[in-house]
Amino acid sequence: MKTDLTDTTASKINKALVKGRRAIGTPAVGMVLTLVIVTDEENAYDALKAANDASREHPSRTLVVIKRVSRSPRDRTQSRLDAEVRVGADAGTGETVVLRLYGEVADHAQSVVLPLLLPDAPVVVWWPVDAPLDPAGDPLGALAQRRVTDTYSSEQPVRELTARAGTYKPGDTDLSWTRITPWRSMLAAALDQVSVEVKAVEVEGEEYNPSCELLAMWLADRLDVPVRRSLSSGPGLTAVRMETSHGPITLDRADGSLATLSIDGQPDRAVALKRRETAELIAEELRRLDPDDTYASALRFGVHRLNVSNGHADTVEKPKEPEQPEEPEQPVAASLETSPDVEAASDVEGAPEGPSAKGEPADGEAPAQAPAPEAAKPPALKPVPSGLSGKAAK
Repeated sequence: MKTDLTDTTASKINKALVKGRRAIGTPAVGMVLTLVIVTDEENAYDALKAANDASREHPSRTLVVIKRVSRSPRDRTQSRLDAEVRVGADAGTGETVVLRLYGEVADHAQSVVLPLLLPDAPVVVWWPVDAPLDPAGDPLGALAQRRVTDTYSSEQPVRELTARAGTYKPGDTDLSWTRITPWRSMLAAALDQVSVEVKAVEVEGEEYNPSCELLAMWLADRLDVPVRRSLSSGPGLTAVRMETSHGPITLDRADGSLATLSIDGQPDRAVALKRRETAELIAEELRRLDPDDTYASALRFGVHRLNVSNGHADTVEKPKEPEQPEEPEQPVAASLETSPDVEAASDVEGAPEGPSAKGEPADGEAPAQAPAPEAAKPPALKPVPSGLSGKAAK
């Protein structure tokens, strides 16, 4: 049963809900929570379909908040609320209210949603797209016990993970974290089967996939070992390889549905690791409404600490450049941080201290030599090109 209300109020919407329940013969309210979906018109259909599928496991009142952009400056000053009330078969096992906000009321969506919340029931807010960087600080997020975002839908998902870590509050979660639940379960079960010491881990997956970064950060945080992030063509996560004291442990999923678990000394076994739909992810998030401390710990580990030898980038200090005497301007090469050849040259006995040149000399260009010593002052230190020994530089 559908009821369309134009230029309405929250009180009229509540009356329409009661009237709709009586019309279908279920006047009692049997829902366990209120799910608030904040989205745009383009993504509203897919988000509502996923919520209706999840309502079979979690009967809920679903409020879809769509902020419409007015076409003219005059329309922006006029507030209007349109609603579409769905009860019965059109709303899954719960109730659905689609709210379209126009004008200034779009900036005060919480005042429209608050009277429609189920009394004495938890509230979950879900942003399928365009989630705020601080979900708990958002006026709608402040009404909820659980706030669900999806970093995968953002333009720069990996960078947004860093912003999420800085604004995390208990109750925040992300569907990119929910997507790796089967992976985390399978890897934990694999380590329970054998008594080994993990030395290093490699996580392979698509570029700009926040689920890969979260899995890598979770492994680095829990195992306290260096974790390397490598790229593949996907789909999604493709493999996790762990170097242990008794041989490698590999969980490889190349086709996005069936994975192979390989443990040294044991036969390979097939594992179902299919890519799940959004409805399954939302249903999983609605099963628990308490803070996810494991997600918080993995998120705060930091993307910048991956691909570091000891797994802790904040403990690695950049080498300081020694003070150089005043000299005429010379072409300065790149720092030694990005040049392995320079590090090798600087370790040779007799090589002068200080930053070295990067790479090999250009074609047709003679290697740079230190100037001849003057009678009045000691020779000045010059950068040594890579490939030259310390003796040649003297």
